[in-house]
Amino acid sequence: MFHRILVALDNSETSRAVFEKALEIAGATQAHLMLLHVLTDEEVGYPDQSDLDRQIEQWQNCRQKGSELLRSRQALSEKLGIQTEMTEITGAAPREICDCAETWQADLIVMGHHDLSGIQRFIRGSVSNYVMHYASCSVMTVQI
Repeated sequence: MFHRILVALDNSETSRAVFEKALEIAGATQAHLMLLHVLTDEEVGYPDQSDLDRQIEQWQNCRQKGSELLRSRQALSEKLGIQTEMTEITGAAPREICDCAETWQADLIVMGHHDLSGIQRFIRGSVSNYVMHYASCSVMTVQI
């Protein structure tokens, strides 16, 4: 039985499937949800030293989109009677997801799994692979 489910969300369209799977599990087990968005360089774009003002604007826009995503998903889950918290962190997604799950004492992490090519996986690494190996709790990946 799961009591505390951490849901790792990003600004992609496919994160909706991750959220819906977490809602399904939380509804069935009466679990508490923690919605997490990690703001990363990959999401915002790597720093461009030639135009720092544009880079700051991009970070602010991505942070705002992430906050809106979390608030809308929190409202929906609470409307369904599921107790929900949310947090947004800046950093490396794999480590931040694992750290948040441990600190919050999650029983389960629900996250997406993007099918990367061999070279993409080699260069970027797989967030879900890292989390599956280093999380202190069970991990469910939703194929996206």
